[in-house]
Amino acid sequence: MLDRELKKGSAELIILSIVEPQPRHGYEISKLIETRSAGTLKFHVASLYPLLYRLEERGWLQGRWVERPGERRRRFYSLTTEGGRVLARQRETWKTFVHAMGLVTGVDHV
Repeated sequence: MLDRELKKGSAELIILSIVEPQPRHGYEISKLIETRSAGTLKFHVASLYPLLYRLEERGWLQGRWVERPGERRRRFYSLTTEGGRVLARQRETWKTFVHAMGLVTGVDHV
């Protein structure tokens, strides 16, 4: 399991990346993070939803309630134009950071 602070520092990038291709609801976001990280990263409801609300307040995500027959109402989150700009900047910052860490530590990046 990764250090909690490391996950906390990259949480925005992770969430914005997950919702970039299409709107997703919280449970789906959580499961995709876990699946794509091969179980290394897990976001529990107690930490995920406050983060989603914060990103929505900043204008980086837009949430909307969707009701489907036979299912309970779910809030789907999609990336806003501003969220897309933030995501692009965060990706560049992350790439630079990973490259620098590889140089300093001698660890090749994947």
